Amino acid sequence: MTAMRSDDVTTALDDQLCLALYLASRAMTATYRQVLDELGLTYPQYLVLTLLWEQGTSSVGEIGARLHLESNTLSPLIKRLEAMDLVTRQRRPGDERTVDVQLTRQGKAMRRRAAGVPGRIGEATELDPASRIRLVRKLRRLTADLEKKHG
Repeated sequence: MTAMRSDDVTTALDDQLCLALYLASRAMTATYRQVLDELGLTYPQYLVLTLLWEQGTSSVGEIGARLHLESNTLSPLIKRLEAMDLVTRQRRPGDERTVDVQLTRQGKAMRRRAAGVPGRIGEATELDPASRIRLVRKLRRLTADLEKKHG
């Protein structure tokens, strides 16, 4: 197998990595939307809740950094979760600039209701667990490489 030179890369739209990633992202989000509608959650809300289920209390800044969301996107999202009685926000004692987000009893109960989401998404992708793990690792590596160069 010979190495591909940069001038060997096609410019055809269907061969562009960016389009393949964009379409895969849209399809994945639409699949999550179908599953999450049953729970009354949006995809970004599910991501925030999943982070809180995993880590417990987190600051708004920590959530934003982990999910790569700006505060102007994250703040209304968290306010909506609070209105749904799934989380509470509280200024951190001793550091009024930091707002901590924690799960309510209903937010913790939502974890049980959402327990089947990863399995349903896994079924929809038709990837076996080993292939899914390899794909996630490749995508994380791609993200890290791109952020290192242009982040």
